[in-house]
Amino acid sequence: MKSRILSFTVGGALAIAAALHSLTAGATLKPGDAAPDFTAQASLGGNVYDYSLADALKKGPVVLYFYPAAFTKGCTIEAHEFAEAVDQYKAEGATVIGVSHDNIDTLKKFSVSECRSKFPVAADADSKIIRSYDASMPMKSTMANRVSYVIAPDGKVIYEYTSLSPDQHVANTLQALRDWNAKHKTQ
Repeated sequence: MKSRILSFTVGGALAIAAALHSLTAGATLKPGDAAPDFTAQASLGGNVYDYSLADALKKGPVVLYFYPAAFTKGCTIEAHEFAEAVDQYKAEGATVIGVSHDNIDTLKKFSVSECRSKFPVAADADSKIIRSYDASMPMKSTMANRVSYVIAPDGKVIYEYTSLSPDQHVANTLQALRDWNAKHKTQ
């Protein structure tokens, strides 16, 4: 009886671990991959405009982060952290853009209250951008997973990080930018 319980416990634990891993694992783009170009309606400080990745890359690297839904706990925490770090990104020559499946009316509010009018968030209501970046939530393909990319001015992905926890996205993308800048300043 004890061996059955133990095998079930170990088997159950492995199944739970596999399920949790599938929530964060995916076929995201990897360093060296070309970042798909996109244009989308975005809001910065409640003002709506057409955001173009190609135009943003002309100014320097872009930190593109996907998040599941505006005004949810983790996404609010993450938006606050990106807002607080905007000056650090600027010091590295980079800009930030967040993307979710939310509509532009929701993002107009989110860009003011949670992004603190520091960086734009783009609407991807049809999930085309999410899918092109392989950033879909495994259990709901129209919703974005929490995925952060750093894209070099040449349009290549230089860093990717996927975690449902919002905790390390800012620190990791800033470090990736610092590493990239250090390498490119010496060449």
